[in-house]
Amino acid sequence: MKSVDNIANIFPRDLFWDVNPSKLDRQEDKDLIIPRALYATTESTFPEDISRLERLYDRAEIVEELKVTKERISNKVCAMVAQRYHIKQFSRY
Repeated sequence: MKSVDNIANIFPRDLFWDVNPSKLDRQEDKDLIIPRALYATTESTFPEDISRLERLYDRAEIVEELKVTKERISNKVCAMVAQRYHIKQFSRY
């Protein structure tokens, strides 16, 4: 298990506009944290965004949550994740 950090100190506050990020639990709320961290990523911000996630989660957790999330994660984000982890490309829709 990776060390637990305060989510509010890792990600921009505006990603969690509807919740208090300092009250998020790394494990219990990963279904919210992982997709939100990559929701607005672009090719230029992806390396930094995914690195923040990797401080908290391993690649299997990141991929699994992206595959099942109900958040609107773009297929382009899924492709960037697949390329980073050298896995078969997956898509959300």
